[in-house]
Amino acid sequence: MIKDCNIHPTAKIYEPVNLYGCTIGKNVMIGPFVEIQDGVSIGDNSHISSHSFICKGVTIEDSVFIAHGVMFINDTFNTDSIKNWKLNTTLIKGHARIGSNSTILPITVGNRAIVGAGSVVTKDVPDDVVVCGNPAKTHPIGVERNA
Repeated sequence: MIKDCNIHPTAKIYEPVNLYGCTIGKNVMIGPFVEIQDGVSIGDNSHISSHSFICKGVTIEDSVFIAHGVMFINDTFNTDSIKNWKLNTTLIKGHARIGSNSTILPITVGNRAIVGAGSVVTKDVPDDVVVCGNPAKTHPIGVERNA
């Protein structure tokens, strides 16, 4: 279902999807079985792979790659009741890459940063680094790490 979205005509969307109230930029590719919620913005030339969930409060800038099964979270359960719930936001900056099956809590991922597959990102990620693990830890790009 696609409802109340602002989708650039050059975007490619492979159904089934659940998109509502979001903005999709030019040359964006969205794979099947993706949900993108109200208020989300996907920047130009970005790629959202299948089975990913992008919740309200997420902004994805230009040329970002989101691999399969990435889950975004907008709630850190830091209030004691639903009526006190506060939306937490996430920013994925330009040219970042998020690996398959990662979970992204409300943080900022820097420009050109890489999140390794299966990571749980609980803290901001600086520009030009690689993070991986649970919780994700930072490593400079270009430094080889042994598992």
